[in-house]
Amino acid sequence: MYELRSGRCLCGSVRFRISGEVGGVTYCHCSMCRRQAGHHYATVNVQRDQLSLDADGTLTWYESSPRTYRGFCGRCGSSLFWRSDDWPGIAVLMGSLDQPTGLKGLHHIFVADKGDYYEIDDGLPQFAQSNAG
Repeated sequence: MYELRSGRCLCGSVRFRISGEVGGVTYCHCSMCRRQAGHHYATVNVQRDQLSLDADGTLTWYESSPRTYRGFCGRCGSSLFWRSDDWPGIAVLMGSLDQPTGLKGLHHIFVADKGDYYEIDDGLPQFAQSNAG
């Protein structure tokens, strides 16, 4: 089934489309994601060729750890993407996608590093570090 989803940053300076099928939502609780987003990340992982940028003049990439980058809008600060040179995909932050997404939660990763101010009680699989796949 072919699907097309669109998304953008808060100010609209970065706009993108995701084509084709995508999986479920990954929730990352690592301290870097929490610091950047203000809470845990919620992302959908896609292949890089599924993502096309319609406008990217303010897209900025920050190397948060070796060979790992976080993409955000340099104008409004919206967190948009996560990618690593060691992984062929790209994670797109769910909050940047236009509604309806039609996507559901898949699992939680890096729960050993989660914040102490919330509980994970949605019944989805949890992984202390990264997921097995």
